[in-house]
Amino acid sequence: MTEITDLLGEAIAMVSEARPVALSTMVKVDRDALLALLEEIGERLPEELREARWLLKERDEYLEQARGEAREIVAAAAVQAERMVERTEVVRSAEQRARRVLDQAQAESRRLRRQTEDYCEERLGEFETTLHDIAAVVKRGRERLAALPHTPPDVAAPEAEPSDELDGEPLFDQDSIDIR
Repeated sequence: MTEITDLLGEAIAMVSEARPVALSTMVKVDRDALLALLEEIGERLPEELREARWLLKERDEYLEQARGEAREIVAAAAVQAERMVERTEVVRSAEQRARRVLDQAQAESRRLRRQTEDYCEERLGEFETTLHDIAAVVKRGRERLAALPHTPPDVAAPEAEPSDELDGEPLFDQDSIDIR
């Protein structure tokens, strides 16, 4: 998880530390480097999901082991009860212990499941928020670029100076980007 967080931090740093275009608030970002970084983040997301599945499998194995221990305790108690019928208190104690062990194993299983689900939900929520923020920034940039008047390069008037604003708004304002 820290690798993905580090990669997202790199992407944010790349955008926030990008050099501004002369006389504007727009910045130049190495498109290929940023795309490569975002693709790497995308490739690593399934690894986090595999880790969550591994936690679920580990929890199931722990529960099965606890059940096996409980079965062994109950079986041992049954053998002992057969040999010591006159000592019913021993049998009763062993059954109680077996129930306690089984109850503890089930409680631990429920706790591990809740923790795993909370972890997955938290991480997926963070990914969703980050991806949503990045998509919003990209969409705004594309909308602003689409709104620019398009003139062929050979027809452009020499005295016309390029404008960094569209209807009084800057085309791209790096300070308005809200990426966590």
